[in-house]
Amino acid sequence: MVHSDSDPPLLNHYGTLLCHSTQWDEPQTRVTMEECQLPLINLCDLGSDDEMVRRACAAAICKASSEWGFFQVVNHGISSQLVDKMRCEQVKLFRAPFETKATSGLLNNSYRWGSPRATCPNQFSWSEAFHVPLTKVSNEACYGDFKSLREVMTCFAAAMSELSRLLAGILTENLGNWKQASISNICDETTCFLRLNHYPACPISPEIFGLVPHTDSDFLTILCQDQVGGLQLMKDSKWVTVKPNKDALIVNIGDLFQAWSNDVYKSVEHKVVSNATTDRYSIAYFLCPSYDSLIESFVKPSIYRRFTFREYREQVQEDVRKTGYKVGLPRFLLKGSEDLTTTTTESNTRLYIPSITAKS
Repeated sequence: MVHSDSDPPLLNHYGTLLCHSTQWDEPQTRVTMEECQLPLINLCDLGSDDEMVRRACAAAICKASSEWGFFQVVNHGISSQLVDKMRCEQVKLFRAPFETKATSGLLNNSYRWGSPRATCPNQFSWSEAFHVPLTKVSNEACYGDFKSLREVMTCFAAAMSELSRLLAGILTENLGNWKQASISNICDETTCFLRLNHYPACPISPEIFGLVPHTDSDFLTILCQDQVGGLQLMKDSKWVTVKPNKDALIVNIGDLFQAWSNDVYKSVEHKVVSNATTDRYSIAYFLCPSYDSLIESFVKPSIYRRFTFREYREQVQEDVRKTGYKVGLPRFLLKGSEDLTTTTTESNTRLYIPSITAKS
């Protein structure tokens, strides 16, 4: 295995888990997965002069969020030139020496790698990431020698933020006569994140995850990925591989939107599988509310009790510290509502969340 001095010591960490782990999950066997084409939505239709076309586009977004928890969008308003520039800067950043990334305080000291809380090999993620609060994206002091990254990343974050609020507004409006504050009012830069991901090639074992199975603890996530592929999601109780589309961004529902919608929208388990020969890069934007925002199901009777985003984060972090696993939404079920929950929600009890998903 060829190791670059830019890569974190993933092999050493994984080897330590193999030698010292006292907890063993069932081995993960790499099998050929069915490839799926996510629902594809042309956002140009939202600007159509024909009201029926606009309504059909909004309905497609809501249907995909209910049936898949995932969809992809084209003509989303983020230029291919901006995406290419962002990818170029991202690659330069991750090719910096590991010590530079880990010790120089880049991007608000947000660098993470591997899975520090993993207690067994199947909880380990073969990846590294910068998980950057939006409040720090334009801060010149965060970039060190990577000054050209700042302008591109600021523009990219702003475009992703605008798109996330557009989609969240459509999904919220679909829920009906909603009396509480809109998502746009409760989400701000203090809790939203942009995460730059790098999955180094991993030829040592087909059993290693690039990112372990998980759900996202936000309202929604927008993902810009390269053409290497590796994203898989749970559909109809089986894993399916998402076929990359160079013109599309991928959108997925998070735990908070599932709770807010009373399970109308689904927060679906997903993962990244490692690639034996090729590095993979992606960028994710996470739309989160302020920490004290109240999450309450809009339909009665509610499946979940009321909780704040701060309470949810703290509970997830406590579970991960104690057990290595995220429990998530089932912790917030109202008594007697267990039978109403979806298969997706029940699956959350098995999910481990590594440090690079610190927003959870």
